[in-house]
Amino acid sequence: MSPQVLSAAFLLLCSLLLYVLALIFAPFMTPILWAMILVRLFYPLYQWLTHKLGDRTTASAALSTLSVMLLAVLPVAYLVFLVVTETLNAYQLAMNWVQEGGLQRLPDLVARLPLIGNVSQELLGRLVLAYADLQPNLVEGGKAVSGVLLSGVGGLATNAIDLVMDFFVILFTLFFLFRDGHKLYRAFYEALPIEESYKAVIMDRLDNVMGAVVQGTLLTALAQGFTAGLAYWALGVPFSVFLGALSALLSLVPIGGTALVWGPVAAYLVWTGPIWKGIVMIGIGIGLVGLMDNLLKPFLVGS
Repeated sequence: MSPQVLSAAFLLLCSLLLYVLALIFAPFMTPILWAMILVRLFYPLYQWLTHKLGDRTTASAALSTLSVMLLAVLPVAYLVFLVVTETLNAYQLAMNWVQEGGLQRLPDLVARLPLIGNVSQELLGRLVLAYADLQPNLVEGGKAVSGVLLSGVGGLATNAIDLVMDFFVILFTLFFLFRDGHKLYRAFYEALPIEESYKAVIMDRLDNVMGAVVQGTLLTALAQGFTAGLAYWALGVPFSVFLGALSALLSLVPIGGTALVWGPVAAYLVWTGPIWKGIVMIGIGIGLVGLMDNLLKPFLVGS
């Protein structure tokens, strides 16, 4: 049998094995990917512990996994719980406001806004009159959304076993990636069917891209969301945890970013008074949260 046929058969067999492995691990891909991201973030800690413990890799991996659980996994789980709770509360308040005739009062409330109040009042007044059936439609839509939210919460309760399993998959993957990740990396590196000089370039670029995505984009988004959420809480804005999480998410949007959240929040603070709170929010949004994209992200990517 010719070498070309053997190579083709080998590649076909490898492809088939990879496909089967993908089917097996498909339900666990999300926790595995999160574990890989966390290992990328905390690997310097593992290296430091390994050095301090005299190259005892198993103990270092166990301590690193415990550190990740205490510093990242459990706080994020609690944050998700707070966000879900505040989302449900905000939705309920919004529906109560609509049912109590808040849409009809909206033009008069908007008239209190400086500079744009009168124009906005006239426009909103026309919209409310033109769509007289908007309120019942919103109420009916809200009932449908309520059913979806309740079913989602019920789904979380009924799928608690899946959540616990994902949690342990993350911990299991963390431990073995910390301890044996360099071996997997080396095996993958050696298996690449290209010249040695190209391997180094490709792997270096992959590492740089991973670092840019994780250290640059993700950590900057978390920092922006945390800073904005802290500002919302300090200024007495309701649902500050939810708004902080939303700020972190929208910081990934190229146009607008966190301003899509803190801008309306500043307008709300100006509207409800005192005005200085809105001015402070604008200052924090522009001078602190906004500048993180230009200062913190290049520093993290460069490091």
